[in-house]
Parts: sequence; structure tokens; C-alpha cells
Amino acid sequence: GAPMELIVPPLTPSGPSPTLSIHVYTQREVYGTVGSHVTLSCSFWSTEWISEDISITWHFQAEGSRDSISIFHYAKGQPYIDDVGTFKERMEWVGNPHRKDGSIVIHNLDYTDNGTFTCDVKNPP
Repeated sequence: GAPMELIVPPLTPSGPSPTLSIHVYTQREVYGTVGSHVTLSCSFWSTEWISEDISITWHFQAEGSRDSISIFHYAKGQPYIDDVGTFKERMEWVGNPHRKDGSIVIHNLDYTDNGTFTCDVKNPP
């Protein structure tokens, strides 16, 4: 299907200059096979240049759960796989922020991976 568009709401402007939002694009639904791998693509677009302080965070909310956990983040030019949950051994960073790409790969899929993955991009200031 068509990519779902998530718009990061602009912060309240602190002066005369308007605040610009980042548009983040992800696939609405991704299907995988148990034991195989899947790419969770996240691309973004901003009218501003991509700053060195850009950060990307992936969250996972298991099906039927109310809580979401952070499973991956990219900050200060380095990818970090969060040391929680079942993803830490199975995740691969394939993004490139300078190409406006924040994608990750989940390897060795399991039924417990069913749920909602969210890609959050911040491009300060």
C-alpha cells in the first residue's frame, strides 16, 4: 500500500522565524515470515539541512500491549541498539541520515515480533 505519512508537529516558534516540520514516511504494514528478516524502512524529508545532532529512535509496541519500548536509537553520528527486549541480537542498522534514511532490519523473525514499530526523527534545532 501507499506509505503512511507521519508529521512531527512543529514546536512553538520562539521568535519570528517559522518552525519547519519533518515529514517521516514509513510503510503502513510490513509482513515477514518467521525465521526470515524484514526491513523496516523509515525515510524523512525536511526543508532544513540535516544537522549533526540528528537523532532517530525506533519504538516497539507489542500486539496487545499498552507499553512501547525503545529498541534502537541513532545519535551523535552513532547507532545504538538498546539493550532491552528480544531485538538486541537481531537488529541491524541500515540507515544513513545524510540520505534521509533511518531504516533498520530485524533478523530471525518470531511471532512475538508482531506489533507496531514507530520511527521518530528529530533534527535540532
